[in-house]
Amino acid sequence: MARRGHERHKLSALSWLRASVLGANDGIVSISSLILGVAAAHASHADILLSGIAALVAGAMSMAVGEYVSVHSQADSEAAALAQERAELEVDPVGERHELTDIYRRRGLSAALAREVAEQLTAHDALAAHARDELGFSSRSLARPMLAAVASAASFTAGAAVPLLVAVLANPTYVIPITVATSLACLFFLGVLSARAGGARVVRAAVRVTCWSALAMAVTAGVGTLIGTLT
Repeated sequence: MARRGHERHKLSALSWLRASVLGANDGIVSISSLILGVAAAHASHADILLSGIAALVAGAMSMAVGEYVSVHSQADSEAAALAQERAELEVDPVGERHELTDIYRRRGLSAALAREVAEQLTAHDALAAHARDELGFSSRSLARPMLAAVASAASFTAGAAVPLLVAVLANPTYVIPITVATSLACLFFLGVLSARAGGARVVRAAVRVTCWSALAMAVTAGVGTLIGTLT
């Protein structure tokens, strides 16, 4: 039992890790691409930094709001489903207990054992039993909008801080190459981390993340160069 509890905890941690990696990846790609685009347009170093800071704040807020709205919608759906289940338990408790019995029988229990389990769980906490076994909800999986919003904004900010810090410290003449090199190195590392967390092939996943990110940076830098030549 302890081993299975440890495995559930590990899976939950891996889910959060993958979400954090994706947020950091988005932050690095977004801010590094913007810095490259602005720098390629021959903007001043001060303008590059100002653009990067503004994009970091705007991106973090956008991630937080988007995640909050999305997860809150999920929370509303979960609350509505629980309210419906609570009403059904009040109207037809016997029928709901039979429904639980059928669920346990389909999972492999004998009819007698399924009936006994359904009766005991119903007596202990009928709503919790139906939420878990009929609806698939649990305390670990229930949506937490504020926590999701904070985590999303924090991971984006952590990733975005990398190219922004590079732009602050680098010699203005070498902002573009140093930003590219540092960002791609960090993205490769994040690709490795994500692949290990998900059990995927490390090299293939890391290279895929790095190549697509490099393409995004190249396109943005190209647009910036084009605008710079026209202004």
